[in-house]
Amino acid sequence: MALNTRIFCWAAIVLMAFSVRAVAAEHSDTAHSAAELTAGEIIAEHIGDSYWWHITTWNGHPVAVFLPVIVHAGDGWHCFSSRHLEEGEPYNGFYIARQGKYKGKVVAADVAGNEYRPWDISITKNALALMINSAIMLVLFLSAARWYKRRPKNSVPNKFVCTIEMLVMSVEDDIVKSSIGKDYKRYSPYLLTAFFFILINNVMGIIPFFPGGANTTGNIAITCVLALCTMVAVNLFGNKEYWKEIFWPDVPVWLKVPIPIIPAIEFFGVLTKPFALMIRLLANIFAGHTVILALTFLVFLTVKMGTGINAGMTVFSIILSVVMNCLELLVAYIQAYVFTLLSAVFIGLSRPEHHHAVKKVSPQ
Repeated sequence: MALNTRIFCWAAIVLMAFSVRAVAAEHSDTAHSAAELTAGEIIAEHIGDSYWWHITTWNGHPVAVFLPVIVHAGDGWHCFSSRHLEEGEPYNGFYIARQGKYKGKVVAADVAGNEYRPWDISITKNALALMINSAIMLVLFLSAARWYKRRPKNSVPNKFVCTIEMLVMSVEDDIVKSSIGKDYKRYSPYLLTAFFFILINNVMGIIPFFPGGANTTGNIAITCVLALCTMVAVNLFGNKEYWKEIFWPDVPVWLKVPIPIIPAIEFFGVLTKPFALMIRLLANIFAGHTVILALTFLVFLTVKMGTGINAGMTVFSIILSVVMNCLELLVAYIQAYVFTLLSAVFIGLSRPEHHHAVKKVSPQ
């Protein structure tokens, strides 16, 4: 147990060291405009989406993965590298907005000079991170499945396969089976996929160097899609008893006719459940990334306050950042667990069994 704790702490320290290095590298690229930027703007830039993926700075030159920009305007489709937009200059009439409601997005200007947003299906940083994390998940589970498919009789699985099996069985038995009931196997593929998809994306988001560091589960579009998938699973496969409890629940008639008070409340709950799933995951991951970056920036914000204050705040920043990294590793698992648990509970509630009246038999 002590060895695992030391490994856990050292992993957090390494993550903190790379976080400082990554922030320093990217901050040096914008040194010419550092006076115009605030810590909040730089943090927002780190945790936001972008059209390129900054990796590091080598000999004063930024090293980044420039992703394809794919947009459709009035004159048709345009596809080009985001490298052309890095300097802020327009390319083929397109540029990245620096302010306004389209800030950080590819925009164009019409003949009147008004800024508008073209149809944008570009491969952004978060989109690439989703592809990488999904590929990691496929490799992990297909490798474990391949071992089970080819295993000889009475063979003992290795540590990797045992770890995968332990995680799968813990989700299957502790969450899916206990929350849904007898037909739980029908929903196991989705719930297991959701759990490990969120877990891998959460963990990869904590790693501050490529291919980690993307704030995927802290993006509302991604958490919204996950919540909508649960909403579809709940309402599409809900039985007749579930819909009866929504539109004609077992309450006094005056609460249903002429004004459907209770049915309206129950139907409103159909929408609030996925909304709660979306916001819970988004807020926890987004807040964790923001706090870690804010603590890291204490090192840079106190440089002009003198060597003594800067040294003290650096130590303070490192200690708190290590603690927060340890906490974020725990939160990465907890948020995947909670999302899967609530999804399984909602699915279980959508399949209630019909309660028949029990006839009392008087003793002879």
